[in-house]
Amino acid sequence: MNNLANQFENEQNGGVIAQSSSSREMEEVKGQIFMAKQFPRNVFQAEQRILDNCKRQSLAQVAVYRYPRGKQMVEGPSIRMAEVLAQNWGNLSFGIKELEQKPGESTALAYAWDLETNVRQEKVFTVKHSRKAKGKIQKLDDPRDIYELVANNGARRVRACILGVIPGDIVEKAVDECKRTMEGGNGEPLKDRINKSLQLFKEKYKITQEQIEERFGYSVSAFTGRDLYDLGTIYNSLKDGIGKVEDFFPKDEVQNKPKSDLSSAFQQEEGNKSGEDKKAPQKANKEDVKVDGEQASLNV
Repeated sequence: MNNLANQFENEQNGGVIAQSSSSREMEEVKGQIFMAKQFPRNVFQAEQRILDNCKRQSLAQVAVYRYPRGKQMVEGPSIRMAEVLAQNWGNLSFGIKELEQKPGESTALAYAWDLETNVRQEKVFTVKHSRKAKGKIQKLDDPRDIYELVANNGARRVRACILGVIPGDIVEKAVDECKRTMEGGNGEPLKDRINKSLQLFKEKYKITQEQIEERFGYSVSAFTGRDLYDLGTIYNSLKDGIGKVEDFFPKDEVQNKPKSDLSSAFQQEEGNKSGEDKKAPQKANKEDVKVDGEQASLNV
């Protein structure tokens, strides 16, 4: 009897705590909406703040990602870029919430909410508590690893939600401004910027200069500001987990690289010699003779 009474009391207390938490969140939301109505955004000022941020070299370097899809290259604002857009657009609430955690998986919510216009984008997704490493599935049980896994998966959903709320023309202007910033280089010599990028690819993803040159089709000494920008978008795609190394740099890409002309000529000459050696016995073993005016083949 006492156990039943204690269980009822615990459930009642839990319900009171949940109701109190829900009421507090509701009041916070009402306060945010009230402040957004009292201090509405100035669209022109917000746009100018975004463009001013895009003139920073550090942001422009990580602002755009690019990855191959079929025979086309898909390009768009990165997670870091989406965060800057939301912060400077103003009166925008965005983030990730873990709704439920069960053994082996978590259910989370990514959202972006314009408090002025009441436009809201949200995505509910499930994350398995596992990670693929060296071709094997590794199960995660450390709370920190699980948190980081959910946060990394949620970041891409938050980016999609933010881009669904902020007007598309503002996003396009920001991307174009970042491209101009990258091509300008902020006064740093292009050669130094290329060397830094090559070193970064080698340290982070074991991608060599030869692989990069094979990807672009010419030597890095001929790279322009646009090429460096394209290389940066590939790095952002790898960093954000949107693309994989194999998508841009296949493993056999360098191995199957054509050999030098001298080596090819040598192999061709050896091949011709071996071919002649194989054909010679056939000529020696056969000769044509005529029997009764007709041609016949006689094996010797």
